Amino acid sequence: MAGHSKWNNIKKRKNAQDAKKGKIFMRHAKEIYTAAKEGDGNPDTNASLRLAVDKARADNMPNDNIDRAIKKATGGLDGVHYEEITYEGYGPGGVAIIVHVLTDSKNRTAGEIRHAFKKNGGNLGENGSVSFMFDRKGYIVVEDTNGTINEEEMTLEAIEAGAEDIALVEEAYEIYTAPEDFQDVRDYLREHQYELAEAEVTMFPQTYANPNEEDMEKMIHLIDMLEDNEDTQDIHHNMATTE
Repeated sequence: MAGHSKWNNIKKRKNAQDAKKGKIFMRHAKEIYTAAKEGDGNPDTNASLRLAVDKARADNMPNDNIDRAIKKATGGLDGVHYEEITYEGYGPGGVAIIVHVLTDSKNRTAGEIRHAFKKNGGNLGENGSVSFMFDRKGYIVVEDTNGTINEEEMTLEAIEAGAEDIALVEEAYEIYTAPEDFQDVRDYLREHQYELAEAEVTMFPQTYANPNEEDMEKMIHLIDMLEDNEDTQDIHHNMATTE
């Protein structure tokens, strides 16, 4: 897994994301709203909400925005209903793609996602058509730019907390967990004073596609279009890239 470092890709997209803070906050607000709507408005008792709030705070979303999203979901404010939908399909070069969205208009979003695929040489498939090619795992990054972390100690502590795998990549430790162990490992590392640069439950490809240069360019355009859609929450693909 370390051979295709997720952290390298995350770091390279940070600056571009900074220019889209308003859109990122909107996505976090939708995720918080849905988590609170399906459970309750207390992050201490609603694990999904706690994870959504943590992700929002990691992107410096203001507390007022977070509180407003929770109040909308729990009846404190008038709000719209968001539906969570997953789209699966193939991009150019046979790259498998999963797109998670939160939308208040299923028909509008379906049309926009379908248009993005078609415009860039891809096609949507049925549910389950590519998801079997991915594994759902917890993913945590601890940066060590100053080289102050003892690698052996970090490895032993992460494994003791419940981690499945750990790798040192580009001055950062990438830690992988089973989804059900993610929160325990994350909380353990925080309690032991490790600064977490990234923490999420996400999807990892079992194998990687290697499209030619032309198809890779189309894939990048497709990903950009999907990311620019205000309803898109997450995009997962299995394109091997050094981006």
